[in-house]
Amino acid sequence: VEAHSARMDAANPALNAVVIDLREEARAAAAQADAALDAHRAGGKPLGALHGVPVTVKINVDFKGQANTNGIAAFQDVIAPDDSPVVANLRKAGAIVLGLTNTPEFSFRAFTDNPLHGPTKNPWSPLHNPGGSSGGGGAAVAAGIGAIAHGNDIGGSLRFPAWTNGLATIKPTLGRVPAYNPSAPAERPLMAQLMSVQGPMAREVASVRLGLQAMAARDWRDPFWCPVPLEGVPLEGPAPERPIRVLYAQPDDDMDCDPAVMAQLDAAAAMLADAGYAVEKGPAPRLKETWQMWTDILMAEVQTMQREIIDRVATPALTDTLDAYLAFSNRLDLKGYMTAIAQRSRHVREWMAQLEETPLILTPASVQPVNLLNEDLQGPQRVYEIFTAARFISALNLLGLPCAIAPVGTLNGLPNACQIVASRFREDLALDAAQAIEDRVGVLCRELWAREG
Repeated sequence: VEAHSARMDAANPALNAVVIDLREEARAAAAQADAALDAHRAGGKPLGALHGVPVTVKINVDFKGQANTNGIAAFQDVIAPDDSPVVANLRKAGAIVLGLTNTPEFSFRAFTDNPLHGPTKNPWSPLHNPGGSSGGGGAAVAAGIGAIAHGNDIGGSLRFPAWTNGLATIKPTLGRVPAYNPSAPAERPLMAQLMSVQGPMAREVASVRLGLQAMAARDWRDPFWCPVPLEGVPLEGPAPERPIRVLYAQPDDDMDCDPAVMAQLDAAAAMLADAGYAVEKGPAPRLKETWQMWTDILMAEVQTMQREIIDRVATPALTDTLDAYLAFSNRLDLKGYMTAIAQRSRHVREWMAQLEETPLILTPASVQPVNLLNEDLQGPQRVYEIFTAARFISALNLLGLPCAIAPVGTLNGLPNACQIVASRFREDLALDAAQAIEDRVGVLCRELWAREG
């Protein structure tokens, strides 16, 4: 804890990643962890998987006694009466929370800035996007503040920061990690509940596995939680005799692909082949339609259920961004909304059929390099370009499928990454493939730290 605290002193002033300092509580928890370790060595209780491990938690989930502001100044009096399930599970596993990390207003941008705490910077470059909405956690763990960062993901909010900060992550299957905020005055809209998940980011795939194991423990407060083992049944035997097939999904024709980005994705596909996977190129199942349905449903719910309060308490940075999203979404009336939800099953079925044939799907995180800060404030056309480039990320939220992010190298000193999609509750397969890539690329954050000497 003291080593990570020192790192926080050194790195956080420039990054503004951790915005609520909990180090005094962390030191007390560390003392208790030391005592528990002594008792364990003397034959006492077993220790949790994250015993004594420093972590951070995003500021949009309930942490008992702290304000769940979600980046909004008007919510500073929303004090959590109890821990959210993900926080409770981290504590039960023995993790020690160093602080709470930054998020954009309402956690609703792929960039991390708000008027309450200010902007978070990317540790690779202060001019570039740290990602969002879990950008505070991503920047923190990339810089060495904590071993695991908690985040959540309704449209890429774990995977954007993992990509931009050179991290590994897993967007779990819906129902894998329990979610609930005791401070919430009302339940979330239906599809927001079905598309949003909690998960870990870390510098190494092995740490992501441990974080997922801890976060995934049962909590009765989430009716969607499922008691599914973290390790599924083996598929097709060990490589290379009967290798697991991987679809290397090709971008849609309207996606403006940067050649250097795609060259590194080709290299990632070759790495999987070198690891014994059978990699084949092909199209993803109706990617553009899947992404468009995600956009349409999400914006229908925001406009109907949340826009009034957003307009009342948020700044133009968010409201203008929402208007940009609206510019490329189809406006849904009640019948259109219900029809879209019904048609969602067709999209899920088509992707599941593909995953029956090829148990993994390799995609770009984005087909463009990491953005500059706040490029989404340049108007609807730029927002459309950013999300079109990252279409593979947001489309997967509609489907509820698990997706890992694995760094594949750097371009002009900034991280680049791939996404690996698996079937429901097969996070283990996605992380196995991510590990194979990490074994060949290396842990990317070591390159970042080498710059500091």
